[in-house]
Amino acid sequence: MKEIRKVLLIHPEISRTKYNFAGVIDNEPLELEYIAALLREQGVDYAIWDGQVERISAAEKLKAYMPDLVYVCGRTRQERFMLEYCQAAKDLCGSVTVIGGLHAQQCYARMYQNCVDYILVSFDIFQLIQLIQGTPSEQLEDMCWRTEGDWHTATPKPFDIQRLPLPDRSYFLTHTDRYRYLELLPCAHVRTAYCCPYRCSFCSRNKLNCGVYTCRDIQDVVEEIARIPCENIYLVDDDFLVDEKRIRQFINLIRERQICKRYVCYGRADFIVRYPELMQQLKEIGFYYILTGLEALDDQHMTAYNKKCDMDCNTKAVEILHNVGIHMMGMFIADLDFTGKDFRSMYRWIKAHKLRHAAVSIFTPELDSPLYQQYADRILTEDPGDWDYLHVVAQPGRLSLRAYYFHYHVLLIRLFLRGWRDGIYDFVDYGYYIRSFVKNMFRFGG
Repeated sequence: MKEIRKVLLIHPEISRTKYNFAGVIDNEPLELEYIAALLREQGVDYAIWDGQVERISAAEKLKAYMPDLVYVCGRTRQERFMLEYCQAAKDLCGSVTVIGGLHAQQCYARMYQNCVDYILVSFDIFQLIQLIQGTPSEQLEDMCWRTEGDWHTATPKPFDIQRLPLPDRSYFLTHTDRYRYLELLPCAHVRTAYCCPYRCSFCSRNKLNCGVYTCRDIQDVVEEIARIPCENIYLVDDDFLVDEKRIRQFINLIRERQICKRYVCYGRADFIVRYPELMQQLKEIGFYYILTGLEALDDQHMTAYNKKCDMDCNTKAVEILHNVGIHMMGMFIADLDFTGKDFRSMYRWIKAHKLRHAAVSIFTPELDSPLYQQYADRILTEDPGDWDYLHVVAQPGRLSLRAYYFHYHVLLIRLFLRGWRDGIYDFVDYGYYIRSFVKNMFRFGG
């Protein structure tokens, strides 16, 4: 392999259809910033191109920078973009190409393409540094690699998150006008753990890192937060509210350091209900949003999803966060067995419980998962771009595809109109989104 002196790190565009929430939630490219920190330590020249925020195309960046190696990460819906960037890197620069990230870890065989040289199938970014330093391919244990058209498959190993460096946030700091979580602008990302210790049946996040939950020392986390020149912090763990003792230590350390910031995190309803006094303390240190998977409106679906939680718990969790003054972002699943009545019931439940912030995703069997195999005879599309939780990828059970989309978009319109009336998200162009939803009510499923 040729000597690697320049590396381009790429985070893909979200989509090219405008059917997304870009400009509402735009995520800091944290994974690339970890790699950037390692490259800086090694004295390797690097650049980041983030399709969410850049004004020039990936091809233009490639031609201007001429990297020796290109690393691309992304999610399922961005698969075609990732492969497109790799092909462009080959055509324009003759670069070595590497794909990593969440989608590659779960579906690495889908990346077995001629434009790809290596696939990182774990969170071990040090493997990329070894590759750059000239380590032979056969010694890169967590990388699939290609030689003369044949692929050598790697068996991933769990990664100890304690090994991660502090991210190089120089790219984030030059784009603070773009990275946000709703009205929190700018919003920096902090990761304290990989994987999730729970086993909800619809979710693939608990399979990441070989299904092994690993977390950082909370003192290191607080030290990192203290150093970030940003008032809004998104704790991007799949579930931050896992360990009561760890959360209490976090609260105490934030208070001792007198850190005054606002926080966003994921947290389960049952944790909120078990520790209401902790929610009050989290509010006092700045917790602003807690994203909670409420998922369903009945215990039957909760059981089918293996949530280990029930509707009574969900209701209490909403009340607790209301009472302490933390915004709950209630996350729901529109199941494939929904009828029009179910969509209407979901809106009524959200309204009755005064849940101002709600997000509804379409039930989506993840590619190359046991759930996908379960729905194999109902899969409607092979386009990975449809795996965005806004498209129906498997045939609904009780509605036609057109009727399902109609009721789903009616629900979204009602939620957006309610948000507009309540005066939340004043930075959002409500007219644009509502017009888009109305258009898609009739365009999809035809």
